[in-house]
Amino acid sequence: MNNQIWIMTSAFDRLSLDEVIEKANEVGVQGLDLCVFRRDGTRNDFVATHLDYEHFRPDDAKALLDKFNKNRLQLSLGAFDNLIGGDEAQRVKNQDHLLRLIRMAHLLGGDANDVKVGTFVGYNHALGNEENGFQKNLEAYAEVFRPIIQYAEDLGVTVLYENCPMEGWRAAGYTSTFNNLTGVLAARKLMYELIPSKAHGEIYDPSHDVWQHVDPSEVIRNTDMARLHRIHVKATRRGNNVHWGNMYPMQQVDADLAKRARVPIPRNEWDRHNYEAMLPGFGGSDSMDWRAFVNTLQEQGFSGPFEIENEAALSKGTGNMGAIMQGYKATVLNLAPMLWELTDMGYQYNNGGFRELKQIAGKDIPVVTMEELR
Repeated sequence: MNNQIWIMTSAFDRLSLDEVIEKANEVGVQGLDLCVFRRDGTRNDFVATHLDYEHFRPDDAKALLDKFNKNRLQLSLGAFDNLIGGDEAQRVKNQDHLLRLIRMAHLLGGDANDVKVGTFVGYNHALGNEENGFQKNLEAYAEVFRPIIQYAEDLGVTVLYENCPMEGWRAAGYTSTFNNLTGVLAARKLMYELIPSKAHGEIYDPSHDVWQHVDPSEVIRNTDMARLHRIHVKATRRGNNVHWGNMYPMQQVDADLAKRARVPIPRNEWDRHNYEAMLPGFGGSDSMDWRAFVNTLQEQGFSGPFEIENEAALSKGTGNMGAIMQGYKATVLNLAPMLWELTDMGYQYNNGGFRELKQIAGKDIPVVTMEELR
């Protein structure tokens, strides 16, 4: 019972890295999962760029490690985009960006410093609309990611997939809301069979399975724990849509027709499934038993960090920095009795477990592209 609690930095999209570190120290966490999205990317939701990925050199890695050691923080990197579908030009840019992040993680010590790289896989809907479309997406994944994972393995870096289905990633008029291959456990297990390397694994976010009416504890019991490196802390308050049911998303139909029939329709592309994004312990009860979930993780031997991903409507959704910080602090206090030992000062992280980040990478390596790897 001494798991670290980290912050994923997407909620601090308007702050510099130094300002983010100040906020992390104020909250009292032990690490940061640094968002390093493309500045010219197509996403506009919950993205941030807290490192200069275009000019990152060994000296920058050394300075960053020194900064994090000074503040007694750990770190990882991540950017989450569609790497196997969507516009072809953007797809290639996303692939090349992931390769940049793998190189950066290597310069930061990679697995030896527990510096992982988070990503999505995405989904190719042109293939998905065909018969056996899911299988074809698995094959597209293997074609794209086989050289990526080999590159990461050669550099001593592990790539981690996050399991959000990205249900709002396309316009509300589309029937399906499955837009990221890793959104179900079955896909992740199949992916590891296609690419057996140990250089890829998971960041698991239980909130996505809650609104899919799947018990996150059962997901953990059926997960290869050697693949599980991070837990995203984000909650869901699930509703009940009596008009559309809970198996399929709400569908976009003529607004006037829907009004006359008194049938709800999506207000935007993210309003397809009936739930509210929350943080555990902040603004009411959510639809998950966090103690049971944490107990299951502990029973299965999970020792990695719990990363708070703040997309909560009552916190990050307000745009108010005070509410954002309250959400983080409330979540830490909510998790503390489950993750940390009781001391004279209450439930506290044992800093004796702090592991200084080591200066490992000795020389620079060139930036590579997918065209060069193939």
